[in-house]
Amino acid sequence: MNSTNAPRGSRNLNDSTDTKRSRGFKDVASIDMYLQFNTEVDTSMVDTTLTIRKDYKFNYLQKDNFGLMPFANIGQTYNSLSFNAINFETSPLFGARARHYNYMDKNDVQYYQVPTPWTRLTYKTAFEQGQMLDAFFSVNLSKQFNFSIAYKGLRSLGNYQDALTSTGNFRISTNYTTKDNRYKAKAHIVMQDLLNQENGGIKDDDIENFTSGDEEFIDRSVFDLNFENAESILEGKRFFLNHSYAIVNQKDSTNTNRLAVVNEISFEDKYFQYYQDTPSSAFFGDSFTSKINDKVTLEDFRTKIYLEYINDLLGEVSFGINYTDINYGYNSVVLFSDQLIPNRIKGNYIGLDASYNKTLKSINLKSKASLNLSDEFTGSYIDAELGLKLSEDIRISGGVNVSSKLPNYNYLLYQSDYTNYNWYNFNDFKNVNTQQLRFNIQSQKLFNATFDLSNIENYTYFNLEQIDDEGVKVIKPQQYNSSVQYIRVKAQREIKVGKFALDNTIMYQNVLSDSEVLNVPTFISRNTLYYSNHIFKKAMQLQTGITFNYFTEYNMNGYDPLLAEFYTQNTTKLGGFPRLDFFINAKVRQTRIFLKAEHFNSSFTGYDYFSAPNHPYRDFTIRFGLVWDFFL
Repeated sequence: MNSTNAPRGSRNLNDSTDTKRSRGFKDVASIDMYLQFNTEVDTSMVDTTLTIRKDYKFNYLQKDNFGLMPFANIGQTYNSLSFNAINFETSPLFGARARHYNYMDKNDVQYYQVPTPWTRLTYKTAFEQGQMLDAFFSVNLSKQFNFSIAYKGLRSLGNYQDALTSTGNFRISTNYTTKDNRYKAKAHIVMQDLLNQENGGIKDDDIENFTSGDEEFIDRSVFDLNFENAESILEGKRFFLNHSYAIVNQKDSTNTNRLAVVNEISFEDKYFQYYQDTPSSAFFGDSFTSKINDKVTLEDFRTKIYLEYINDLLGEVSFGINYTDINYGYNSVVLFSDQLIPNRIKGNYIGLDASYNKTLKSINLKSKASLNLSDEFTGSYIDAELGLKLSEDIRISGGVNVSSKLPNYNYLLYQSDYTNYNWYNFNDFKNVNTQQLRFNIQSQKLFNATFDLSNIENYTYFNLEQIDDEGVKVIKPQQYNSSVQYIRVKAQREIKVGKFALDNTIMYQNVLSDSEVLNVPTFISRNTLYYSNHIFKKAMQLQTGITFNYFTEYNMNGYDPLLAEFYTQNTTKLGGFPRLDFFINAKVRQTRIFLKAEHFNSSFTGYDYFSAPNHPYRDFTIRFGLVWDFFL
């Protein structure tokens, strides 16, 4: 598709998304010279097209959120409707995983190469007194050196009381390559703060008032919430550097021969804090103090050094060692009459890394593995995938992932001013062992489909252990002592007839274990019928249609704001309600405009829509946004 507005001085400007080709800087700048890549050096061209995929990605996360159920306010968490067992970690992760959807990890940071300065502004309205803005700028100070800076900020009051969200993601990235291509470096700094007010959802007595559709309760601010004086914040900063020097750097028309020493250094300091003016004993139980102030920190330092060899005949091979030093925990110990809860989990250990990648005509083999050489922090993974390109349109692949690692830190050690939320399981919990087989087929003319079958041993989860006579919920970490088998099939197909199109995505899931420790809906579906055309003498591209979202009823996970985690519950079934969104999207030059009437069916298909138990989903609302690219 040809772009209608090229960078200044450009010609023959074609929009595209994926390429491995990198072109040098020329006096004439075209869109295929604006490149972005990550730490894995997966390169793609900057994409300014307007497609239905852009509509799916135009949200708070700025990625396709199929399989995620958002909460009522933008910037809150998401309830995952699916489970991905694949793992590329050998160490536990920091807790508060429900707050990490918008937390940018190492692989989420992009690096750039641009012939002229490039600016992108992304804006979207929020819910009551707020908006979201992501401002980005990248420039090459020379052909070898690029610098980029970006900030994504959000503030949204929300339609329910005590649901304010205020978040910020600041990042700087840079990359440098010498003229002889021997030395390469990528670095970034990321600082993030994600604050949410926590209200615990509407009270049990008010659920009937919500589902009845009584006009008295259409104004959502009248609902009584479980508590009104709590907030949580996740903050983190990371400093990252990856650089390499080629000892051998030979390249001619017939062969590439490169041997490089690579060093990577990463330091991340983060904390999660939950604050409450007065304890909610009816919700969490007894407390030690008259104010709740739980704070947990993690200092995570990692470095690795390895040799990387690239040869056209042998492929790409790397092998090296890594070092990890972690310090997780709290400032003081907790002493019960029968148990001492320590305040720290510390460790430092070395490990081994290896990878291999080879493409031979239409066949590609890639694999990577890692192993911790530690008795306390045992962990490993190996992942291998074989791909085959059958034709220009059809590509199939199959892979296997085998991993073993400790559960996340908040399963192993947790402290709180609430007496029920204190535990130490470091010596009791076993490694979570996962084996996954996966298959994939990609075809624009036929369909795209993925299949994976997973076996999980020692599956670890938060469980709604009991509810006492006063209604106090007790959430505790648990390990399932049997295996969980989980199967997932996802298919996507877009059918086009003239200027109309029907895009369909459906997922089938099934948990084969007897115990209800992993709950997912059987079916998830997203179907979009839309019309697309160029109007006003092709000065504007217009796209309009309706998106239908649906998932079957199941025991949906509950949300615990104190832990910032979802927990398994088997008493309340939710789901089985449709969500219809009407949208009008347009592109004028390099500006993409998005207008959406979200959940416009809310008033006539029943008020039974929830994102989690006690947490209603969004009502009908109209939201506006745009993405504006500047090429100087």
